[in-house]
Amino acid sequence: MIRFGISSMPPEDVDDAAWLDSLVERGHDAVELPFVSGFPWKEKRCAAFGELAAERGMAVSVHAPYFAVLTVADPEKRAKTLSAVEHTMKLGKALGAHTIVAHTGHIKDRQPDELHELVAEGLHRIEPKVRHLGVALGLETAGNDRSFGSLGDIAIVARKFSFVRPVIDWAHVHAQSGGGLTSREAFQSVIAFLRQEFPGWAIDPLHTQFTDNEFSSHGEIRHLPYGEGSLRAGLLGEAVAAAGLGIVVISEAREQESHDLIQADLREGAVAVQPKPTGVGVNLAGSDIEFPDPVTIEADRDGFRTTGLDRPVRISNPNKPFFGEQYVKGDLVQYYASIAPMLIPHLEGRALSMARYPDGADGEYFYEKQCPSHAPEWLVRAPIHSNHRGEPIEFCTVSDIESLVWVANMACIEMHPWLSRAERFEYPDFAIFDLDPQEGATWEQVTYTAGLIKVILDKLNLDSYAKTSGATGIHIYVPIDPIYEYSRVRRFVETVGQLIVAADPETVTMIWDIARRGPKVFIDHNQNVGGKTIASVYSVRPHPGAPVSTPILWDELAEVRPGDFTIANIWPRLRQYGDLFAPVLRGGQRLQAAEAALGIAEEQIDGSDDEVVLD
Repeated sequence: MIRFGISSMPPEDVDDAAWLDSLVERGHDAVELPFVSGFPWKEKRCAAFGELAAERGMAVSVHAPYFAVLTVADPEKRAKTLSAVEHTMKLGKALGAHTIVAHTGHIKDRQPDELHELVAEGLHRIEPKVRHLGVALGLETAGNDRSFGSLGDIAIVARKFSFVRPVIDWAHVHAQSGGGLTSREAFQSVIAFLRQEFPGWAIDPLHTQFTDNEFSSHGEIRHLPYGEGSLRAGLLGEAVAAAGLGIVVISEAREQESHDLIQADLREGAVAVQPKPTGVGVNLAGSDIEFPDPVTIEADRDGFRTTGLDRPVRISNPNKPFFGEQYVKGDLVQYYASIAPMLIPHLEGRALSMARYPDGADGEYFYEKQCPSHAPEWLVRAPIHSNHRGEPIEFCTVSDIESLVWVANMACIEMHPWLSRAERFEYPDFAIFDLDPQEGATWEQVTYTAGLIKVILDKLNLDSYAKTSGATGIHIYVPIDPIYEYSRVRRFVETVGQLIVAADPETVTMIWDIARRGPKVFIDHNQNVGGKTIASVYSVRPHPGAPVSTPILWDELAEVRPGDFTIANIWPRLRQYGDLFAPVLRGGQRLQAAEAALGIAEEQIDGSDDEVVLD
């Protein structure tokens, strides 16, 4: 699907609704507001315009001020530029915008590593203020050799910050390549690079800008009326149609005639080409899920094997029903292949207990800790000594897409990683509050309890992050530095839980005897034990509809339901928010001040009762 629009502000003497109607009459279904000189609108005007645009099916984006860049080094100026990026994203939220476009900044005789560190530091500063907005920060490709921000640079940044997206200014790419975009194949090579470097949910639809231009060996000089240069929109239309890629194209031309010619050429090129399938999908039973990064397969003597990955992985029984008759095993494999860029950082380096369901979610299941002997040699193992066995258990780990696909093909519906990494398995990276509603308890009780925990954690100055369990409960993670033994972390969670029970014993319980709990929410602090695991973020759960354990915003508690997010519908949410659980991986919090505030005595936190549970 191609959306086309222009970069323009409504004329002052024209009503917003009338102006939008005029764009729709010209066949436009997107518009970019160029706030390039400052902030002409406040949030109220943005919200009103956004509603009008939404009524007309118009996609809205915003170009941030030219001074809102990420490579300014002077501390005073840097604070202002970062504030401008943040403010533009907040205005984008009011507009219902999917993307705000920003220039990365200038090089100024600095080395790439220095610039990347500067950009990362700035994004770390604004991330807590913008990641919940649901608006992507689109970094525009540089147009000359003085500017920072090649497509490769943007890919490096986006790997660290999942709310960052690439914005392709085709004129800039054309100029920087010395006029290289003169064939469908040239556009396709850029698309191929994007698919290699970015997850599918982050680039479909791909936000782009287009105009004809004049350039020199140093890059773009100026825009030209369409047709006077060598860049042609029809070739772009052919390339995206052949690739089956959704795209937003914003004309930055200065003449109405150029807008019309670009749109006509673009759409004519798209119609001229029939999209080619990306490969044979594993879900051969005909599931209608559009996975953003499906693996491709080919038949072999034993069934099927993947193609296009660094190492082929055998796929068995892809047509086998796995979630009733709704989804097959192949759908599970395709989900994990597509979620891999988001999920792998949460699994990498952690021992994995595989919850295997050979006959699907409705069948018998078992947990497998010892990595099976038939696992491929390249799959990384994590040996952890078991006192019970008197020898190490070699757990499987997931470190790349091949290992994740292999584990999924083992009928592992749920991914259960340790709370600690294998090299420091005694020291968890986060404390977990597992909220488990007992028989008769309601979802409202679960969200209410989660809200109470959030209040206490806020009072303790500890950041926390919630996710649906994918079943009936909520998991709350408190990222910490891996310097505390499990017993100490468990004591902290238990103490907070006891405060919640004391505050509302009619709703919350920590009684271990199941029969005595009643219709309440059980806070299971004993999940914080070495060797015990909990379903990972983005793990599928073995329930009808294939629900996924999904991060949620704290202000979504009242509206989210446990089965809202599934392997079929999670993708637009990822595109909107990126990985809301990314901060969990960074740690950076310590418990001493919280323990003192809770009155946990030194003798209670000496770790002497620590344990690692391995069968």
